[in-house]
Amino acid sequence: MAERLHVVLARAGVASRRQAEELIREGRVTVNGKVVLKPGTQVVWGQDAIRVDKRLVHRRDPQVTIVLNKPKQVLTTSHDPRGRPTTADLVKNIKVRLFPVGRLDYHTEGLLVLTNDGELAHHLQHPRYGIPKTYRTKVKGLPEEQTLRRLRAGVMLDGRPTAPAQVKKISTTGKNSWLEMTIKEGRNRQIRRMCEAVGHPVMKLKRIRYGPIRLGALKAGTYRQLTLREVENLRKCLAKNSIS
Repeated sequence: MAERLHVVLARAGVASRRQAEELIREGRVTVNGKVVLKPGTQVVWGQDAIRVDKRLVHRRDPQVTIVLNKPKQVLTTSHDPRGRPTTADLVKNIKVRLFPVGRLDYHTEGLLVLTNDGELAHHLQHPRYGIPKTYRTKVKGLPEEQTLRRLRAGVMLDGRPTAPAQVKKISTTGKNSWLEMTIKEGRNRQIRRMCEAVGHPVMKLKRIRYGPIRLGALKAGTYRQLTLREVENLRKCLAKNSIS
């Protein structure tokens, strides 16, 4: 199937789409031996010989993007010198190397996206896109509406306020409460620190949604591959949330 040249170069890991467009316009890309100057030129993998600076472009590993339900006490990393369980251990039967999109701390569980699509991962983690992330958390005490308003408006962390958040109380269990919180930032341990700042430390924390992707009934320690439509929805979410 024919695809646009700059898209093919990006998927091959040569450069981002924008950078690929620049390479093409600079005359550094040839297709079947001829210099091509239009990024939208249609090419076919396996049929057309594509070169950048005279180097043949090879197809990279198939793109794989998964959602993992990370258990508590598992590190978001590929290796731990202390031998603790890692997310890499949970996906070791996947043949390509996957990288986590952001992190969940050691004691936080829930939805984690992993991919070998470097361009997608970079954009999902970039602050300009502000991908919404939703968490369900059990906190100590019974926060009043005034406290919830503080969380929604933003609390001071590291000398600057957090961005506005969506916060609602779901239920209470004795002397504690369950909250659902959606944030668009990615500061270190942000939910935990926000709740502690208003006097209600986190007891349990689970991410249940990342942009349009929901955790659903996925069991702890297991994963599933995202469909092409789900990956496309992630890209649409990036376009929708982009901050100029």
